[in-house]
Amino acid sequence: MQLYKQYSKGMFIIANRYMKNTAAAEDAMQEGFIKAFKKIHQFSGEVTFGAWLKRIVINTCLDAIKAQKMQFTQINEEVGYIAEEENDWDIAESSTIDEVKNAIAALPEKYKIVIQMYLLEGYDHQEIGEIMNMSENTSRTILHRGRIQLKETLKHLRYETGS
Repeated sequence: MQLYKQYSKGMFIIANRYMKNTAAAEDAMQEGFIKAFKKIHQFSGEVTFGAWLKRIVINTCLDAIKAQKMQFTQINEEVGYIAEEENDWDIAESSTIDEVKNAIAALPEKYKIVIQMYLLEGYDHQEIGEIMNMSENTSRTILHRGRIQLKETLKHLRYETGS
């Protein structure tokens, strides 16, 4: 119970980034805790308990999304990733955190999840590929295309508000 009290708020915030509503986020978070407690013997201490639990909660969210029959469009890897600095997000300084979060939330699922995993959770493309069952190159391509859509959304928002 002490572990639940210590980590539940943080894990809920993470689950809420992936799920469409609060109830689904709570369910995914609790399911993640159940999985973690059942597999506690597998915790080796190579990473912190919080990092280990976070990965379980994220995987639980992704499983729930897949169960809702969300299909990720396969990207033709032959198209490849357009070389561009991954740190070049070039978002207007006048954009607020809420505007950016709302713009990310409005993205199609395939882009939203990869962008959240990359920007908010700090996963690299190898980790995203393993979790999402895709290649690193596909992760990079999805991130690149999602970044383009995010910039466009924020640009339109600037024009609509007259800023």
